[in-house]
Amino acid sequence: MRGLIQRVTRASVTVDGETVGAIGPGLCVLVGVTHDDDKGRADRLADKIWNLRVFDDDEGVMNRSAADVGGEVLVVSQFTLYGDARKGRRPSYVEAARPEVAEPLIERVCDQLRAAGATVATGRFRADMEVEIINDGPITIAIEL
Repeated sequence: MRGLIQRVTRASVTVDGETVGAIGPGLCVLVGVTHDDDKGRADRLADKIWNLRVFDDDEGVMNRSAADVGGEVLVVSQFTLYGDARKGRRPSYVEAARPEVAEPLIERVCDQLRAAGATVATGRFRADMEVEIINDGPITIAIEL
């Protein structure tokens, strides 16, 4: 699994003019799934998202996690994280898992985050989503499990 984690002041997902998911301060996470991903990786990604120390403490040092600060989490499925543009000019997506494999694993990430205490919003799987992200500083972390 790949995750692109961004610390945000707010983020939202709109589908056909309707806001389907929105958060205030917290993390926006774009999640991609590949063929050999499983529930264990989904669980580890959820734990990493919730406990990654990317929020400032009282001294301005990134020493707090979303769990520590009560940050919300917006999870957006993003098969293009597995786009391979090393050859030619058109990315290949053969490393991205099929939707019927990816969707339950992304749902598992969301369920694990909720079980840990997170307020979770999501995009809509297989939809043409418009994602608005207002970064809180230049905090973007790429994770691969």
